[in-house]
Amino acid sequence: MENNFSRFREKLEMINLSMTERMEEQFSLYYDLLMEWNQVMNLTAITGFEEAVDKHFLDSVILGHYIALDKNVSLIDVGTGAGFPGIPLKIMFPEIHVTLADSLNKRVKFLNEVISQLEMEHIAAVHGRAEELAGNAAYREQYDYCVSRAVANLAVLSEYCIPFVKKGGTFIAYKSAGIQDELKSARKAVRLLGGSQAKLTEFILPDTEYHRSFVMIDKIEHTSKKFPRKAGMPSKEPLC
Repeated sequence: MENNFSRFREKLEMINLSMTERMEEQFSLYYDLLMEWNQVMNLTAITGFEEAVDKHFLDSVILGHYIALDKNVSLIDVGTGAGFPGIPLKIMFPEIHVTLADSLNKRVKFLNEVISQLEMEHIAAVHGRAEELAGNAAYREQYDYCVSRAVANLAVLSEYCIPFVKKGGTFIAYKSAGIQDELKSARKAVRLLGGSQAKLTEFILPDTEYHRSFVMIDKIEHTSKKFPRKAGMPSKEPLC
């Protein structure tokens, strides 16, 4: 059955975004590949079309309603998993330069297949732990934005992600709503890593009941070379 994106188009219009026929073709193929590969590896628990469109595609691209994503923007998606939010952002804003980082090689193989099938340019999938990649000069402090939908405490996620951001760039964490306590506990980590006070934006995905938020942390100082700490340490002993 052909994937019907009419509701997705309507929801995009509510946040002043629009989708070309080419973008719709890419989203459709991406969904089909996700379902195909999901039969042999664990990529997502969300398999229904409409739910996947809301919770994966719409949830990913709504960032473009809050920040400008143009051809001069470089972005790394840390802990991208099946490619969220990085691939939907690349589809919706094709001129941005995107790096997808994940610690599982089998997921990177899936991402490379998606990149190939969708005929994308200026996007790469890299295999490695965030702690290791952030110590590599090719990635450290090279990006305007670091984004992540990874499930981790903000203090931990900040240590994984802020080192990738240029001074003057921004780390953006995709979160659920009601995370004020988490924000408070992450203040020390954010300060140590060179970030400014976190800014919280809460919202409901258009025409849904899904409450979400963005935590945006501007990079105001270079991150000390001692961060991130060696593999496993950020989650075992958070900087809070």
